Amino acid sequence: MTEGKPAPLGLRERKKQATRAALVAAAVRLAAEHGAEHVTVDAISEAAGVSARTFFNYFDSRDDVFVMIGAESSARVRQAVLAAPCEASPLTALRDAMAAELAEIEQQQELWRLHSEVLRRSPHLLARSIGAHMADELALAETLAERIGAGSPLFSGDAESASPDDERRRRALDLYPRLLAAVGVAAVRVAVEHWCVRQDDVAFTDVFRETFEHLAAGLPAPPPADR
Repeated sequence: MTEGKPAPLGLRERKKQATRAALVAAAVRLAAEHGAEHVTVDAISEAAGVSARTFFNYFDSRDDVFVMIGAESSARVRQAVLAAPCEASPLTALRDAMAAELAEIEQQQELWRLHSEVLRRSPHLLARSIGAHMADELALAETLAERIGAGSPLFSGDAESASPDDERRRRALDLYPRLLAAVGVAAVRVAVEHWCVRQDDVAFTDVFRETFEHLAAGLPAPPPADR
């Protein structure tokens, strides 16, 4: 494990991130308006201000722009988990890594909402998205296992190059990293959903912090509410 902060991104990488984000935003907004089945690569590329050839530098197919939107973010979370200070607990390392990626969620809430609508209206995209989330969670569990010194021999640190045999990969993992990865992913989902219906009353960062405080405390029952 390498301690310290991940290396800052160079100008080229920042531009690549911006282009990918523009393609995702264009695809989601077009799909929300017209239906994903009616959105073409050419239309997405034109709306994002790039060529169709550029689109395929980032995504292998049109559907991938709706399904693989968190691939780079997930990779950065895994990198940050490994780079966290040695004295940080696995839960703290995971919390801080996720918090860094979610720092701008309050500015992206509309896009998150539209993306959820697009998936609900497109069963095949929803099924693929669930599969992608499961793959991300498995890769995160392997990263957590590496951090605590119980790394899987089947994992190279990159979800894209990891073994496609997910069953063998799961058997190679202990329970703790699998559970922590699943709990962390679920905590983010619940925090986002909770904030989305209460965003006029509370900041997302406060909801996120409280969510992980509950986890760190072992989820004790809260005191009865005053009536």
